[in-house]
Amino acid sequence: MTRVAITGMGVVSAIGNDIETFRRALHDTTGGLAPAQGLDEVPKGITVVGQVRDFDAEARFGRDRLALLDPFSQFAMAAADEAIGMAGLDFRADPAMGQRTACIIGTGGAGIATLQEGFVRLYRDGKHRVNPFTVPRYMGNAACSQVTMAHGITGPSFAVTSACATANHAIGLGFHMVRGGVADRAVVGGTDALVNFGNLKAWEALRVVSRDTCRPFSKDRTGMVVGEGAGVFVLERWDDAVARGAPILAEMIGFGMSADAGDITFPSVEGASRAVQACLDDAGLTAADVDHINAHGTATTANDATEAKVIRAVFGDAADRLAVSSTKSFHGHGLGAAGGLELVAAIVAAQDGFVPPTLNLTELDPECPLDVVTGTGRAMDVRTVVSNSFAFGGLNAVLAIRRAEG
Repeated sequence: MTRVAITGMGVVSAIGNDIETFRRALHDTTGGLAPAQGLDEVPKGITVVGQVRDFDAEARFGRDRLALLDPFSQFAMAAADEAIGMAGLDFRADPAMGQRTACIIGTGGAGIATLQEGFVRLYRDGKHRVNPFTVPRYMGNAACSQVTMAHGITGPSFAVTSACATANHAIGLGFHMVRGGVADRAVVGGTDALVNFGNLKAWEALRVVSRDTCRPFSKDRTGMVVGEGAGVFVLERWDDAVARGAPILAEMIGFGMSADAGDITFPSVEGASRAVQACLDDAGLTAADVDHINAHGTATTANDATEAKVIRAVFGDAADRLAVSSTKSFHGHGLGAAGGLELVAAIVAAQDGFVPPTLNLTELDPECPLDVVTGTGRAMDVRTVVSNSFAFGGLNAVLAIRRAEG
């Protein structure tokens, strides 16, 4: 089957709104979790969030265009602009290329900010009408559609939603489409804009949100931190990328998915293990081939302990030499964007020979017997990385990449 190159990536996040700022934050161990800003009200149980800051939407898009864009679409478009620019592609200059390009942008919460704005107008402020663009702003495919329109992508395009596994599903589906010849290239990723009162209140009600900060795999962890942002990538046929002299950031080599078919919120070791093993099989990897795992690592009691069991079940003795980290400790849980943010971190690890640390860990939980990287990170030879996403609803999606090599 066709080899697949990653030739572009873009990011919007709590630790940077471009790749180089994001990269520096990982190397400098500069976390982005802080009290929410700019909200009329913050739920009392929410102390910190992974909020996108210093994002000037009007400067990027202009006031008229902005009227049609919920923040989740804004984030996706900014990340897509960076990814497509990095890849050196211009679909409008070559309409035939646009027809052979897929676009899959996933989201967990879609236009929740637009919906909240409408509810506030109707029920708090007593208005009788909402924004006339409410539907095209909040619909789940809005971000994907806006990216296609902005760049002239006219091939197979759609949105996916699977909670925390959304971005990995979108990226993995695009990978399989390119590898299988359905498309020559794909613009893929995930986006969510979730730092608003209504969404934070909903997560607070689940009682899974941290009382202080995000401490994946730490014995004293108290829960997840809500984040937001977008991670978008350009995947293309390896030979095409080489022929046009494109920068090859990494090679996408595997994708696995599964359903627990169990509990709506409690994760399954068996279900997640099948997704990880399916990814290794798809990539032609053995347990000994993997150097680093970017963990799902939400910092909830159940998820971290379950993921540790998954890694042990799949990798066996090889788990002892796997460098594990959760970058959610930097940028929070981006939900539909999470896998996109984490794939950026995985690519940075392979490019730079540097595994970012898991921040805030004070004492490794005995229920999580893994080689969790802490401190200032770890310089090491990183050739192959696996990135896990295990979602509410028991939907699991796992990606594997390899350092770019001839």
